Amino acid sequence: MTVDVVSSSGHFFEGTARPAGDAVLPPESAGSPLPGVAGPSLSPSRASDFKTCPLLFRFRTVDRLPEKPSRDQVRGTLVHAVLESLFDLPASGRTPEAAAALVEPQWHRLVEQEPVLAELFAPAGPDEAALPDMPAPAEELAGFLSGAGELLDGYFAVEDPQRLEPAERESLVSTLIDEQLLIRGYIDRLDVSPAGDLRVVDYKTGGAPREAFEGRALFQLKFYALVLWRTRGVVPRVLRLLYLKDAEILDYSPEPEELERFERTLVALSAAIERAKQDRDFRPKPSRLCGWCNHKEFCPEFGGTPPPYPAALPAPAQTLPLDDITASRLEP
Repeated sequence: MTVDVVSSSGHFFEGTARPAGDAVLPPESAGSPLPGVAGPSLSPSRASDFKTCPLLFRFRTVDRLPEKPSRDQVRGTLVHAVLESLFDLPASGRTPEAAAALVEPQWHRLVEQEPVLAELFAPAGPDEAALPDMPAPAEELAGFLSGAGELLDGYFAVEDPQRLEPAERESLVSTLIDEQLLIRGYIDRLDVSPAGDLRVVDYKTGGAPREAFEGRALFQLKFYALVLWRTRGVVPRVLRLLYLKDAEILDYSPEPEELERFERTLVALSAAIERAKQDRDFRPKPSRLCGWCNHKEFCPEFGGTPPPYPAALPAPAQTLPLDDITASRLEP
C-alpha cells in the first residue's frame, strides 16, 4: 500500500465547490440513514472493534458497557466541532484567531449536549483526596482548552480554509450491501471539485501512524469511499487524513477493484460477527491495545469474567451514538 505524505491542500479542490444538486449527487440523499433496515449494520468504529478484539466488540455493542471518554477523545470531539463551525464563517473570516475564539463556546455547547463531559474536570470528591501537586479543576480545563488550540494550529499549518468551500461537513452516509448489510458513518468533510472529483477528509487529533499501520489508518476512509461509490457512482479521487498533532497530511487514491475487495471483506466480517452472536462466542484477542481498554475487569485475559450474555440483543442503530463517533477521533 502506498500513501502519499503531502503538505498542500491540492489545488484542484480549492475554490468553489460543485453545487450539491449537480450531477455528481443523485436525487436520493446518500446522507440520510436508510429507514426500515432491520438486518446487520456496521460502522467503521465497530468493524474496527471486532477486528481488534471480538470481546471488545461484545462489551461495546452487545453488553453496551458504559465507557467514560478520555480527555484526549473529548478534545478530538471539540476540535472537530470547532473546524465544522469554522466553515460557517465567510472565507475571509476563517483565520487562526477566529478558530481560537470558537474553542470555549464549542466546549460549552458540548457540555450542554452531554453534561457528563463536565465531570472530566470536576473537583475531587470527599473520597478522592487531591494530590499536593495536582492542578485545580479550572487549571486543568484551561490546559485542556489550550491543547485544543494547539491542534488547531496544526490544522492551519497544513491547510488554508479560506481557499476551500466544503460540499458537506459531518455528513451521515449509508448504503446497503447485498440488500442486507447496512454500512454507515459520519464523514468529517467532503470536498467536491468543479470537475466533480470527490475528496474525503478526516481530521485526526492523534499522531500520524508509522508505515506498518497505514492500512488501519485508511480502513475508516475506505468505508466512506465505498458508500460514496455505491450511492453516487463516483470513486473518491482522494482519501485524506489530516493529522493535526503532527501537522501532516496523508493522501490515498483508491481504485474500484480495491473497493470491491473491501466490500467483500466487510460482508465476511459481518458474517463473522453474526456467527459470534449466534454462538455467543466473542473471544479476547490480546494485543498492545489492551492497555487502553476500559473493560479489563471483565476480560478473562486479566482475570475477569464477562457479564451474563443479554437475553435479547439490542436492535441495530440507524444512527451513530456519541460514543461511536467519539471513538474514531484518535483512531489511526
